[in-house]
Amino acid sequence: MVHIENLVKRYGSLVALDHLNLDIMEGEIFGLLGPNGSGKTTAISCMLALLKYDKGSIRIMGEEMSPDSYEVKSQIGIVLQNVAVFEELTVYENIDYFCGLYVKDRKRKKQLVEEALVFTGLEDYRKMRPKKLSGGLLRRLNIACGIAHKPKLIILDEPTVAVDPQSRNRILEGIRELNRQGSTIIYTSHYMEEVEQLCSRIAIMDHGRCIAVGTKEQLTGMIKTGEKVTIEAVVLTSEQLAQIRQIPHVFQVDYKDDILTVHCTEAKNNLVKILHYLEEQGTVFGRVYSELPTLNDVFLEITGKQLRD
Repeated sequence: MVHIENLVKRYGSLVALDHLNLDIMEGEIFGLLGPNGSGKTTAISCMLALLKYDKGSIRIMGEEMSPDSYEVKSQIGIVLQNVAVFEELTVYENIDYFCGLYVKDRKRKKQLVEEALVFTGLEDYRKMRPKKLSGGLLRRLNIACGIAHKPKLIILDEPTVAVDPQSRNRILEGIRELNRQGSTIIYTSHYMEEVEQLCSRIAIMDHGRCIAVGTKEQLTGMIKTGEKVTIEAVVLTSEQLAQIRQIPHVFQVDYKDDILTVHCTEAKNNLVKILHYLEEQGTVFGRVYSELPTLNDVFLEITGKQLRD
């Protein structure tokens, strides 16, 4: 669906995209992650031919993208983080306007607008203006405007920012349904759990490059962390912490506010070995839990940054 090869984009001495290579397959929900300044927004703008780039190529649906690739652009839907609707128009009129940019047949357009209203749960709000909508409903309107023409490729940039849990769940289920209906989706978010739930493959960008790409399982297999053991309400001496660091497969130990966090490489019985040591020491402790590596662990280890840096 999308093929990006050796893409370079400079702003003076700043290299925003540094020989970016990326392939997005038809029919997948593809997660695009990266800290602020990693090049995600620049890459999306280049995909849409909104920015000129210095080197490389972008092909979407088999066609080289250019500013006048109108046929391809008509098959793309974009939902930006900043809500982009007209305050003067009603919910229905907003969706009708944006759908009309792609669909000229009036009967077909009317049908698509009605379907978008139902799909986003806005049918009871059709006569309301945006300023009267809650944050969650406004996000749904933003999505309806971007997908009403039933595009083959949908780019969703932070679609659930600052919405209530009910609206977030509705939006996420809507994204899954769009994918089931045949749309390929590029999804960016700062919420790792959303990306884990939704995306079949994920790319991590940093410094204008794609530094890792794969399924969640493939990405977690790339890092050192295999298991994280957390033990609460435990009092330990510096000598005991040093001994825990010597337990096989332990590579990092953090201890703060009587909470012990032990990072282990992928191996069996890490939790058992740590608990056995504490029992030998006669150490009393509270809640214990073990976690397999998450996307957040992958992101932090690969980039050295928190996602919101």
